[in-house]
Amino acid sequence: MMRTLKFLLRSHLIRSGVVQQVGGFTLIELLVGMVMAVLVITPLLGFMIDIMKTDQQEQAKANSEQEIQAALDYISRDLQQAIYIYDSAGIDAIKTELPNPTATDRVPVLVFWKRELVNQAITNADNTLDDSFVYSLVAYYLIQDTNPNPTWSKAARIARWQIKDGVLATTGGVPCTGYPDKKYVNSANCPSSGFALFNLDGVGAIDEKMKAWKKASEIYTTDAAVLVDFIDQTKNDATPAAPAATCPSSPATWSQISPPASFAALNPNTSKMTSFYGCINKTADVTDVTAIRVFLRGNALARIENDESKINYVDSKKTYFPNASIQVQSRGYLYTK
Repeated sequence: MMRTLKFLLRSHLIRSGVVQQVGGFTLIELLVGMVMAVLVITPLLGFMIDIMKTDQQEQAKANSEQEIQAALDYISRDLQQAIYIYDSAGIDAIKTELPNPTATDRVPVLVFWKRELVNQAITNADNTLDDSFVYSLVAYYLIQDTNPNPTWSKAARIARWQIKDGVLATTGGVPCTGYPDKKYVNSANCPSSGFALFNLDGVGAIDEKMKAWKKASEIYTTDAAVLVDFIDQTKNDATPAAPAATCPSSPATWSQISPPASFAALNPNTSKMTSFYGCINKTADVTDVTAIRVFLRGNALARIENDESKINYVDSKKTYFPNASIQVQSRGYLYTK
């Protein structure tokens, strides 16, 4: 009996060992598997990284193109209301009247006067509201920080500054700070601090009268607001140099608005950039500007490169520097004796 039990127990244990036996990989099999995995995964990983990098680059280009066009559209709408646009000599003449005349990080590129609508500014006797018009002085600056600024890119940017007149009251009205001899419809329609209207009295050319403009004695309180960032900062004396700023050759009355020599001395960087400039076409008697062209070039590389030395313009990467231009016909005119 005992022999029979031992036999059955031995048989059961043998069968259990066969069923529960666990197989495994040898060390050589593991090494081979790891090598094969590396050979397969590494190219796939590199491929995915290339796809992600290409997508980032294309997105940077698309963003720059959209922002450049949006900025030009905004400038175009502004210039359509212009009644007088300063050329290079004009900007130089009123330089000390503009804000921050000794700043070393910016140059004014477009400076002009425009006639601006003010909606429902005047209250009539029957309590209905009428619109009014005021004159504004607008300046567009090309800016690049002389010291690192975490708020903005390492490229350049465009900022817009504006001051405007107040809405005078026909009856009654309130005085405004700095303008005690005039009455305005309400305190919300006072002139901007430092605003003074141009003077066309007397005999002479409009250009000379507009160059003689002087600001009011009050200190400017209006700051320039950034319109668009990531503007190409490459200078025209760099190696390689930025594309040249050129105006249409026909008709011959086209002339470039470029920073005068007085700005070049203050701004060795921004005054030598060609990424934002204008060309104006004046009438023969120089009484008004009939058309203006504005050119703008962005810098998509500045969105994806951290190394400042790698974001300058080169022909091999010109697709990263989208450029666009607009031509605007001025709708306003000034007349003088």
